[in-house]
Amino acid sequence: MKGASMFSSAGIAETYFDEIGIDIKVANELLSKRAALYSFFHPETEMICGDITDEQVFKKFDEQVKKNDCKFLIATPPCQGMSTMGKKEYSTDKRNYLIFYVIDMIKDNDFDYILIENVPKFLKLFFPYKGELKKLTDIMHIEFSDKYNIDSFVLNAADYGVPQSRPRGFIKMFKNNLKWADPIPKKRITLEEAIGDLPSLESGQDSGIKWHKAKVHNDREILAMSHTPEGKSAMANDFYYPRKPNGEKIKGFHNTYKRMKWNEPSPARAINNGSMGGHNNVHPGRKNKDGTYSDARALTLRETFIVSSLNPDLDLPDWCSETLIRTVIGEAIPPRFSENILRGINSNGKIKKN
Repeated sequence: MKGASMFSSAGIAETYFDEIGIDIKVANELLSKRAALYSFFHPETEMICGDITDEQVFKKFDEQVKKNDCKFLIATPPCQGMSTMGKKEYSTDKRNYLIFYVIDMIKDNDFDYILIENVPKFLKLFFPYKGELKKLTDIMHIEFSDKYNIDSFVLNAADYGVPQSRPRGFIKMFKNNLKWADPIPKKRITLEEAIGDLPSLESGQDSGIKWHKAKVHNDREILAMSHTPEGKSAMANDFYYPRKPNGEKIKGFHNTYKRMKWNEPSPARAINNGSMGGHNNVHPGRKNKDGTYSDARALTLRETFIVSSLNPDLDLPDWCSETLIRTVIGEAIPPRFSENILRGINSNGKIKKN
């Protein structure tokens, strides 16, 4: 089944689409580096780099959808304006209105299946619609219920084959004469099961295993985290808390400078997943003989790939920085998550099972 991808970023979510018979023929991404990385990962897809709110970009994308007779659409509009970690002025953030370009694309084409994804909050937001404020699901029902079954739900990636707790909100639409089975939950995968066999590393160390090299952190952060046990935040330490260069205590939240837990999936990987000062970003570590704790660092790229359900030996272009790949992973649906949701699509008269 041929498909199209709006707001595709680097196409991380589409990594395993070929396994379930979905061939993305055209994609759109605003930022050039993300678009170039998409083309590296998906060289057969026509990438249209540009602002979808630009009439010519929208038209070019729309033409490719029609030319390729795309029957599937995935749309993941930017979520920063809605995220609980982003700004709170939801009504004034223009990114929250990009969904209307998705609606226009659906109106102008004949998709069989549509998946719209974002942070869970987007299912609760109100949007201006014909002089009123309505939830997106209500708008979709008004516009498309005569043609599509429409379902909205929140699922967690940790329940669908990904060793990462990442709740996401979805709107699933499929034609009234078709079927789309719900994904089948799987046993949760803990960090111990996912990355527990990898060598311990301290700041700047390289294991010699592909992508398993620790980022370099500053001495103040390392000192604080080496006195912080598994599952705890250095912000709660009596003395060894994160400090500024002048010795002043850094202000933060209960989940900043916090270690993960071995017996749970990884917390959600955000775009700043390489920073120890981000939310729940520090390796769980293990207690040393001297009472300190090992692995005072963020997850390596290899560990980040694993907890994001990517191939740990993933190839990257030479020009791709560590910051860029960490950012696009933080923006994306973990690919085994999206793959499991889409396995229920009825493309040839049979429901595909997990």
